[in-house]
Amino acid sequence: MDPLNLLPYPLPRPALSRWSTRLGAGLGVAALIGLAVLAGCGGGGGDAGSSGAAASGGTVTASAAAYTEGTITGFGSVILNGTRFDDSSASVTDDSGTVRTLSALKLGMRVEVASTAVASDGTAKASKFSFGSRVVGPVTAVGGSTLTVLGQTIDIVAATVFDSSTLPGGLADITTASVIEVHGLPDSATGHILATRIENASSATSYKLRGTLTGLDTTAKTFNIGGAAISYASATLQPSTLALAENLVVRVVLATTPTSGRWSATSVGSTGRDATTGTAAHVRGTVSALDSTAKTFSVDGLKVDYSGVTSVPATLADGVEVDVVGTVSNSVLVATAVTLKEEARGRHDDRFEVHGAITAVDSVAKTFTLRGLTIDYSGTVTYTGGTEAGLIVGAKVEVKGSVGSTRTTVLASTIKFEN
Repeated sequence: MDPLNLLPYPLPRPALSRWSTRLGAGLGVAALIGLAVLAGCGGGGGDAGSSGAAASGGTVTASAAAYTEGTITGFGSVILNGTRFDDSSASVTDDSGTVRTLSALKLGMRVEVASTAVASDGTAKASKFSFGSRVVGPVTAVGGSTLTVLGQTIDIVAATVFDSSTLPGGLADITTASVIEVHGLPDSATGHILATRIENASSATSYKLRGTLTGLDTTAKTFNIGGAAISYASATLQPSTLALAENLVVRVVLATTPTSGRWSATSVGSTGRDATTGTAAHVRGTVSALDSTAKTFSVDGLKVDYSGVTSVPATLADGVEVDVVGTVSNSVLVATAVTLKEEARGRHDDRFEVHGAITAVDSVAKTFTLRGLTIDYSGTVTYTGGTEAGLIVGAKVEVKGSVGSTRTTVLASTIKFEN
């Protein structure tokens, strides 16, 4: 019997043999993460507040057979954590609760998906996508591989992608006069944010910050998120019954002008994820609040109980990236498997996957356009089912690869022609 068939959340078969072999050896697995950018700037400067769970394991709502949380790794269906989600009848909302269209979903975004159960071939039908960024705000420092935004250190890593339409030069386009939007993951070991996607947000009318609340002063009505000092004296709590506490993961909407060095919050929110007790769950993210005695940790505010996992990575620690499979029970993800990942850091040659029909070709520059992405095929490419000569408008292909030097184009490593 294949032991992976016992998982409550099936993984796609191409990944299963790798996952099984390495799990049996007690090791982590290398992750496929697709990080690229579609034309257009998605979601800059929206309100915060509606989909993050509390650090203690906030309430979870809405009914679905499966819940998935991770980074979008491809399109041609929405690809997330190795699963291809049929998006034909799915709704999309951002973290302000605003209804959006499917075009708002971009590669590199952190997304929550409510869906049917995942089939053995790694497919499911999505009913709802929810997404939101981690920071919207002004840049105060630019380094060779870091940015400082709203007091948060942003790490530019191998997986970081810049929006091609608003930041065509990548990091070179960002200055201390810039306002940007950052999608990514917290690294609790360093206190930094691992950026997966960065967009220009110069039109933002408010700023936004998602992170762990510390230094709460209920008398002065202040707290901190990273290096940002925040006053919530005039803020609306979402929901109104929200009880602020140390280490609560919150989304905060901020006025664009600080007062006496402190940012003024207009809203502070923390609600649940789209899962109910009994829902199969598959979550990828970074570990925080690891308690090796209680055998629990959190992934961006979602509490994970790994006491029933028979093979736990020896290097499990705060800040490492993990893939967690299990079932939701009373707002806690009860894990059946925990494996290591390095997807946010981009340590994989094929970090994204895109399927579709070619819409434009430049045979001189050796690029073509696929689902709004510029694909560069000038390097070493492995072709299946055809040759370079077959790269014409209308040809249906599957592309896997990594980001280019400016992090706005896709360097193809494999191209497969599809019928």
